[in-house]
Amino acid sequence: MIAAIKAIDRAALIAAAFIVVILAVGSTINTGFVSPTYLLQQLQVASFLGIMACGMMMVILLGQIDLSLPWTVTMGAMMAAAVGSHGPWGEAFAIPVGMLCGFAVGVVNGLGYAFLRVPSMIFTLGMNAVLQGLMVFYSGGFAPLTKATPLMQVLAVQRTFGIPNALFVWMAITAALACVLKITPFGRYVYAIGNRESAAYLSGVRTRLVTVGCFAINGATAALGGVMLTGYSTNAYQGMGDPYLLPAIAAIVLGGTNILGGKGTYLGTIIGVILIVLLQSMLSVMQMPEAGRQIIYGVVIVAMLLVYGRGAKVHS
Repeated sequence: MIAAIKAIDRAALIAAAFIVVILAVGSTINTGFVSPTYLLQQLQVASFLGIMACGMMMVILLGQIDLSLPWTVTMGAMMAAAVGSHGPWGEAFAIPVGMLCGFAVGVVNGLGYAFLRVPSMIFTLGMNAVLQGLMVFYSGGFAPLTKATPLMQVLAVQRTFGIPNALFVWMAITAALACVLKITPFGRYVYAIGNRESAAYLSGVRTRLVTVGCFAINGATAALGGVMLTGYSTNAYQGMGDPYLLPAIAAIVLGGTNILGGKGTYLGTIIGVILIVLLQSMLSVMQMPEAGRQIIYGVVIVAMLLVYGRGAKVHS
């Protein structure tokens, strides 16, 4: 327990305190806001954002950003649903194919930055536009007729022992990537590159391969998030990933990950995701328009960037 507490830095503790405040305020607006049923429902919704944030955190730890997440999510969802519509074999391979598509996008993004040295923000923004065009061309501009497979619905909607299966998926992905960061050379290289890429390179780290690996992981988890959303909504549709870019980044930085790279923990990201989802829920109860929510996310990111920009990047 003590080790777990030490793993949470000041930013994550502040985020946790805000969660308590939101729960307190929400309970005064609606007494059902803190009921176990409602909180489990919110954790189920948080799982989709949390899965996407898992991979995005790897990229942010490098000091980079991936703006292709919205349409990577959409592409993974639409491709998985398309494959799943081809009988039992299609259903069996639907999720792997969707994740493989996202993985491929991540590899291209990583190559664009690591080898072509195009700034990640510019390259991934262009990739997002390319993916949007490909999906519109594939669907003809209309919603595809494909549906979620039974397995997608089991993972996204159903529960085991009263706990949403989506929560188990999120925790499994988070635990796997946390172990990669903490106990493998790859994880140490990620932090080293985030602190100073040139120093990591001079020390013998294959910085380009590590960078491509992080972008690839991000692409795969973004696509998995799209697959889970497909199971939740029963079908894939265009633009389904658009609402998740800013919340994913905001959750990560709120959880204590330095947006300039080199510092952060997955425990903090979990706290940040829960905070964002509860904040969304309270804003919905207060009938805050979507424009207002986007302003809040943007202010959070800019504020955290200013805070982190004043300090040195250190290894977590």
